[in-house]
Amino acid sequence: MQQALQGMKVIDLTQVLAGPYCTMVLGDLGADVIKVEKYPNGDDSRIMGPYFEQESYSFMAANRNKRGIRLNIKEQQGKDILYDLVKTADVFIENFRPGTAKSLGIDYETLREINPGLIYCSISGYGQTGPYSSKGGYDIMAQGLSGMMSMTGEKGGRPVKNGIAIHDIAAGMTAIYAIMAAYIHKMKAGEGQYIDLSLVDSGLAWTVWESAAYFGAGEVSTANGSAHRVTAPYQGFPTKNGHILVGAGNQKLWEKFCREVIEREELIHDPRFLTNTDRRDHLDELEQVIQDCLMQADSEYWLARLDEAGVPSSPIYSYDQALNDPHIRSREMVMEYEHPLAGKIQSLGFPAKMSGTPGQVKRPAPLLGQHTKEVLEELQYSEETIRELEEKKII
Repeated sequence: MQQALQGMKVIDLTQVLAGPYCTMVLGDLGADVIKVEKYPNGDDSRIMGPYFEQESYSFMAANRNKRGIRLNIKEQQGKDILYDLVKTADVFIENFRPGTAKSLGIDYETLREINPGLIYCSISGYGQTGPYSSKGGYDIMAQGLSGMMSMTGEKGGRPVKNGIAIHDIAAGMTAIYAIMAAYIHKMKAGEGQYIDLSLVDSGLAWTVWESAAYFGAGEVSTANGSAHRVTAPYQGFPTKNGHILVGAGNQKLWEKFCREVIEREELIHDPRFLTNTDRRDHLDELEQVIQDCLMQADSEYWLARLDEAGVPSSPIYSYDQALNDPHIRSREMVMEYEHPLAGKIQSLGFPAKMSGTPGQVKRPAPLLGQHTKEVLEELQYSEETIRELEEKKII
């Protein structure tokens, strides 16, 4: 089956999550991704559990649809192999701390001399410029610096980390669209370019409503539980046996919620709750009124009434409940495929359902160095040379 990125060749020197997520998606869409892992132990996520048949599930979750080679790029022969790969590549992506790629002789200025059309993407904690550029940065540091932790959690509580590695995934997503834009430009103009992106910038760019509050009114967003910063009621509430979400996001839905769901029409005319602004200004009182109503029955009862009234709602699931929900399964967001050591494994599916060039699982995450010989043979290395490189601990 045809895929959108067939013909794109990506050399991937990233590890852990942000970069591997980016290159996995490129691979899902048809790119030939060659994951170059450091000698001797490979990607750091290979030692992260849980393990299945001695293979890291964390590694497998972010590295399908890649061929894998192991390479000692601290040695000149290893660098020479990487240079040969770069000659054939469209994209090169790395997530070293700024300055490391240059010290290794694999920075953009060096590699574009080998391949002027190369798209070179660097992912780092803080970016290649600025006073923090030399610092090491993980997702949680980016969440702290971006202000995200200060606005996550319950009102009045201590700063809380987002439940997922949101800056890592934001950086991976930013790298995907930046690489795609650069690739389209390359097809039009024949030029490569350098892409510098950071975990901090990528997550900060997602704080859209919060920036509007600050730039427009000087308001600093703070933790507000599950409540929305602008709209009410638009949040989670407890019920008799759990929690649900209610999204009465406009006046019409608010009135339907009062009349048809909780049967409290007088609330529509309550001066505290007349408009969305009124409801936001009296959010604590609004929350208490709605909570008192919803605590009288089970979640299932209220979700059925909300659906019948056409008011957006949802259960609040644990992660295992989410993955086993019939809608999630019908959307094929949980997939199964074979791994050479782990056997049948499960992973998340493709969120974009493309009619003409859909995502495919062509291969599971590679074993360490699994495709080294195959890739070197494509570069016209002889069997004798490959054996010598193995003996010298280059591959």
